[in-house]
Amino acid sequence: MFAPSDSLFLILDFRKNPYICKILLKLFRFMDIISKTISALFSERLKKIDLYGVQAVDIQQRQLMNLLEQSCRTEFGRKYKFDEIKKYNTYSERVPAVSYEKLHPCIEQMIRGEKNVLWPSAVKWYAKSSGTTNDRSKYIPVTKEILRNCHYKGALDSVLLYLRNNPQSRFFSKKGLILGGSHKPAAINSKSHSGDLSAVLLQKANLLLNLVRVPAKKIVLMDEWEAKLKAVVENTVNKDIVSISGVPSWMLVLLKAVLEKTGKNTISEVWTNLEVFFHGGMGFDPYRRQYESVIGSETMRYMEIYNASEGFFGIQDNLSETGMLLMLDYGVFYEFLSTNSDNQKIIPLEDVKIDENYEIIITTAGGLWRYRIGDTIRFTSVFPHKFIITGRTKQYINAFGEELMVDNSNKGIKRACEKTNALVRFYSAAPLFYTTGKGLHQWIIEFEKKPASIDDFALHLDNALQQLNSDYESKRYKNIFLQRLEIIEARKDLFFDWLKMHEKLGGQHKIPSLSNDRKIIDELIKMNDKTVD
Repeated sequence: MFAPSDSLFLILDFRKNPYICKILLKLFRFMDIISKTISALFSERLKKIDLYGVQAVDIQQRQLMNLLEQSCRTEFGRKYKFDEIKKYNTYSERVPAVSYEKLHPCIEQMIRGEKNVLWPSAVKWYAKSSGTTNDRSKYIPVTKEILRNCHYKGALDSVLLYLRNNPQSRFFSKKGLILGGSHKPAAINSKSHSGDLSAVLLQKANLLLNLVRVPAKKIVLMDEWEAKLKAVVENTVNKDIVSISGVPSWMLVLLKAVLEKTGKNTISEVWTNLEVFFHGGMGFDPYRRQYESVIGSETMRYMEIYNASEGFFGIQDNLSETGMLLMLDYGVFYEFLSTNSDNQKIIPLEDVKIDENYEIIITTAGGLWRYRIGDTIRFTSVFPHKFIITGRTKQYINAFGEELMVDNSNKGIKRACEKTNALVRFYSAAPLFYTTGKGLHQWIIEFEKKPASIDDFALHLDNALQQLNSDYESKRYKNIFLQRLEIIEARKDLFFDWLKMHEKLGGQHKIPSLSNDRKIIDELIKMNDKTVD
């Protein structure tokens, strides 16, 4: 017997009932009752989500056992004898926790078209993500199972939870604006394709989505940002938009372009029924005040989701709380490693504590086994488990969606030194926000041997970072959002003086090369014109 949610999936599956679905959708929109109808039909799904609070351990155990059972005949499953694993302890003892570099050889096999490597099928689609020490970009397998049971399920649950909290919403009687990424789907070879996760999701999505979203699919999948921005604005300014979805930095650029096009003072004057922004991909706090000013609505809602290339993990189910609900039945099994303790034991969900900082380790229906995703979180509650994202396990800058890592910056410094015959002793970089919505990376560099021109050094460094990191390159395109980096020349021994002031001289202490906030660099700049005793 089908649950209500299963029945609706059958009705709304365009591949089975395209004409009936179009007629029903238009009828529901005309009657302005579709939001309430969907809320009622999916009441069973909401009840299952509510069980997270009392059955979290059992739900997670079932996820793990299902994943092991499905993959026991893969190369990876045979290697670690998945068919013998009946409990978590055995799994954690037998299978090592790994980074992308360790799984990379297996993923390369899959990209070449080999079947049953990490997952029991050939995988055609790969989400292109930010680079690693070996490659400019990562390629994360996107299986049919992870698409339907994780990414699409997460998107649907986000809407359902929003509707539960806002029963008077007219969500499905209007349009939703979805702003995707900058890498459109492209062939890696004859067997495999890749693109930004958002592009892959839209490429493979049920055609029903095309009736309730804007802009047109061909516009969303454009990869030339300047032309894309213009096309999105032209395609949406006259639409009745109720929701917007995307990364805060890029969406802000779009909203300001809409105001410029229309001559209006606020977005609420353009889209009078706009009520919610589903955002993720970076911290929202630096942008919140700008959004409130640009949108100009006291009733506007901002709902955070955690949807990474590797999976859909969290939804802010209560807008009065900052924490996101950890989604437990998406074909993902979670483990955690404390970053605050010398005890490097990996633990399951049942053992986590509130206010401890954890690195996330995931096992997924995308063929990722005990995968160290690199994100860190802190739980704000347990049973149900709610969390906030606290950062990355490594030094990074991701203020504008650029995901710049230390490996990128180190290689960039090296290339700039080679181009300008300079030598660098120390450096530290952080983002600088402007009230215009744009920004840049500000670097303070102590040279052992100065280049003939600091400006030339900055140019070579910026070019090198674009070559090393595809996300940085896309954000730098024509200075649309991220402007060229700025370099401040540090006086001699500035970095040593800072370490001495913080009682960190000697040993392995050093100033972080990259920071996602300005605490350190502001101190360095303040000290730069002083001599510290």
